[in-house]
Amino acid sequence: MSTNSNSKKDHDFSLTAVPESDKKGFLSMLVVMLGFTFFSASMLTGGTLGTGLTLKKFLLAVLCGNLILGAYTGALAYISCETGLSTHLLSKYSFGEKGSYLVSFLLGTTQIGWFGVGVAMFAFPVAKVTGINLYLLVIISGILMTSSAYFGMKTLTIISTIAVPAIVVLGSYSAITATNAMGGFSAFLSYQPKETLAFTTALTMCVGSFISGGSLTPDFTRFAKTKKIGVSTTVLAFFIGNSLMFIFGAVGAAATGKSDISEVMFLQGLIIPAIIVLGLNIWTTNDNAIYSSGLGFSNITKLPKNKLVIFNGLLGTVFALWLYNNFVGWLTFLSSAIPAIGGIIIADFFIINKRKYSHIENTKFKNINWTAIISWAIGTLAAKYIPGITPLYGVIGGALSFVLINKATNTKYEEKKEKIAA
Repeated sequence: MSTNSNSKKDHDFSLTAVPESDKKGFLSMLVVMLGFTFFSASMLTGGTLGTGLTLKKFLLAVLCGNLILGAYTGALAYISCETGLSTHLLSKYSFGEKGSYLVSFLLGTTQIGWFGVGVAMFAFPVAKVTGINLYLLVIISGILMTSSAYFGMKTLTIISTIAVPAIVVLGSYSAITATNAMGGFSAFLSYQPKETLAFTTALTMCVGSFISGGSLTPDFTRFAKTKKIGVSTTVLAFFIGNSLMFIFGAVGAAATGKSDISEVMFLQGLIIPAIIVLGLNIWTTNDNAIYSSGLGFSNITKLPKNKLVIFNGLLGTVFALWLYNNFVGWLTFLSSAIPAIGGIIIADFFIINKRKYSHIENTKFKNINWTAIISWAIGTLAAKYIPGITPLYGVIGGALSFVLINKATNTKYEEKKEKIAA
C-alpha cells in the first residue's frame, strides 16, 4: 500500500522499490544504458590509450576492461532487478540505515563531479571554436542538463534515443576519416606509438574511467521488467557503448596526436555536427549522473529527488571548470574509493544472504554496520596501494573482507518481528 501511495508523489521511486507496473522492456532499457555508457570522457581515455598502445594491446585492454566492468555491473543489475531497489537503498542491507548515508554521500558527490566535468567538456571546445563566453556556455549547458534530469527516467529515455544513434554515426565517420588520413586501414593496423603505455596502466584506465558510474547501475536497471533484460542490456551497453567510445577516441588520437575527441573532430572539419552530437552525448551521461546524485541525497535527507537534482546540478555547474582541470586526480580518487562499495553489495546479496533479501518495508536495518564500513576501508586501501589493476582490487578487497568478517561475527540485517499489514 505504501509503495503505491509513494509512487503517486515520486515517479522515480527514490525511497521505495519500483513496482511491476512501472518497469520497462528490452529496447527502452538498452537505450538508457547505452546513453549512460556513451560518455565523452571515455573517448578522452581512449585517445590516451590510442597514443600509447599498439592496436593489439589496445583491443586487449578494452576487451579485458569491459569484461571486468560487465561482470561487475551485470551482478549489480541482477540484484536491482530482483529487488527493484537503487544502489542507495540496496546499501542499507549491507551498510545499515545510517551507514548507507556514507555510500550515498560518496556516490552522490562523485556524480556531481562527473556532471561538472561533462559540462566543462562541452563548454571548453565550443567556446574555443565559436568565441562564445566560456562561463556563459557553462551556465547555459548546466541549466539545460539539470532541467531535463528533473523529470526522471522518461526524459532520460527520450534524450538517449536521440543521442545514441547520432554519436554512432558521427563517431564512425570521424574514425573512418582518421583512418583514411593515416593511409588506410593497413597503415592503422601497423601503427606504433611513440611512447608506450604499460598494459596494467591501460587496463586500470579502462576500468577506472567508468567504475563510478558502473556502481550506480542499479539506479537504472531496477526499472527492467526481468533480470534477463536488466543484465543483458547492462552488459551489452558496456561492450558496445564503452568499446565504441574507446575506439572512436583511439583512432582519432592515432591519426592526429590529439587525445581529446573534440579537437580531433574540429581538425576534421566536423565543427557544427561535433558540437551538436558531443553536446547530446554528454547530456545523456550528465542526466544519468545528476539523476543518481539526486537519489543518493534523497536517501540521506528524505527530501524529494527532483528538488535535490536542481541543487546538485547547480553545484556541479559552479565547480565545473575546477573539476575539469583536476580530471586525472578525480579519476584516481574514483578508482580507489568506489569499487569496494559495489563489491560489498554483491557479496552481501549473493554470498551472505544467498540471493534473498526481505522486502525493504519489512526490514529493520542496523543503524550502522561497522563490518561494511571496515570492509570498505580495506577495499579502498587495497585499491590505493596494491600495484596493478586497482579498481579490481577494490572490488575484491571489499567483498572478501566483508564475507570473512561477516562470517566471523554473524552480522546481518534484522527482519521486523511485527506483522506488516497487507
